[in-house]
Amino acid sequence: MMKKILFLTGDFAEDYETMVPFQMLEMLGYTVHTVCPGKKKGDKIKTAIHDFDGDQTYTEKSGHLFELNYSFDEVFADDYDGFVMAGGRAPEYLRLNQKVIEITKHFFEKDKPVASICHAIQILTVARVLKGRTLTAYPTIGPEIELVGGTYKEVEPTEAVVDGNLVTSPAWPGHAAFIREFVKLLGAKIEI
Repeated sequence: MMKKILFLTGDFAEDYETMVPFQMLEMLGYTVHTVCPGKKKGDKIKTAIHDFDGDQTYTEKSGHLFELNYSFDEVFADDYDGFVMAGGRAPEYLRLNQKVIEITKHFFEKDKPVASICHAIQILTVARVLKGRTLTAYPTIGPEIELVGGTYKEVEPTEAVVDGNLVTSPAWPGHAAFIREFVKLLGAKIEI
């Protein structure tokens, strides 16, 4: 039976961190349910493109409309083999949703694969699942990781860090490593 992945995203999630992992996982044949609290199947989220244009931080531009293929209210964490969280600005508000936090805790309690990129690590900090873990994130999230008992590891944006059932990456340039390590956690064998 093909494994099912729960994919959490939301308004103003990073465009690439929503579109690209979703498409990569579908390409590999996984069933991927894209969801957002307060939205149902067929609803769309607005994504944002974050880039560096010479300022002290990233800029934000309008991305695409991304159509959700599953209703958040119908999600039962037990039904899924893995959990992916997109970064961008969406995690700022997604981490305030109690069901999102409960789902996150479920995946850690059951030791199921979790993939969190960029600012999505903010969800993990609020869920209090990082104590004793080593992970990476967008650098501005590093202090939050340390505050909840995790260890922030600075790596190149193209890299990923794996600690147990958790794979993290600083940003979308790390998609290849991020998804490769996530599917390994799901039990896939990658041969070159």
